[in-house]
Amino acid sequence: MNLEAALNVFRAEFLEKFPAKKAAIMQQATDTLVRGFKDKPLLQVGDLAPDFTLANAIGTPVRLSDRLSQAPVILTFYRGGWCPYCNLELRAYQQVLPQIQAAGATLIAVSPQTSDASLSTVEKNNLSFEVLSDIGSTVADAYGIAFELPNELKALYTELGHPLPGYNGTNDWKLPVPATFVIDPQRRILLAHIDVDYRNRLEPTEAIRAIAQTTTARV
Repeated sequence: MNLEAALNVFRAEFLEKFPAKKAAIMQQATDTLVRGFKDKPLLQVGDLAPDFTLANAIGTPVRLSDRLSQAPVILTFYRGGWCPYCNLELRAYQQVLPQIQAAGATLIAVSPQTSDASLSTVEKNNLSFEVLSDIGSTVADAYGIAFELPNELKALYTELGHPLPGYNGTNDWKLPVPATFVIDPQRRILLAHIDVDYRNRLEPTEAIRAIAQTTTARV
């Protein structure tokens, strides 16, 4: 089962048991966010990816440009380990990690969680790639994908046991729009997938295909 199919199965099962009134609140917030991002300038293919240094799940600093000096990077932003859609995405990337490495690339995942919360995500999903902590969403801001949850979602997420300030070590409720970028060693973006609806994610094989095409072009 590919990632899209797994996401669709989860979504259908979720909606069967989740109260319709709460689902409507989440859908309305998503629709509002989509409208808010409609005219927002976003990074595109050919743009220069902002460099950054963030701590990984054990607190070690990781710099994007250092990793790019060794290989192209697949950079994916996710909301947090509390998000089931994100966990499905992370596990899908873990499954194809050998293919990513065989294509000569490195995989990095970024969320606004603290390193401790990121470590829990790594352990829960048995991840063996870098999972970085963008506390305060400064990198997500640089990539143009950060936003603040509306008040109605803050209340709902708290009720559901997802108080984001506790996961993220901040007083805000900022999250990244899920996004994936494929970046070449010169920091040029080869693929940019940004979907404001958090239930949609790039199929990992598409990122691998972008890497493979670039490798072929350099030969």
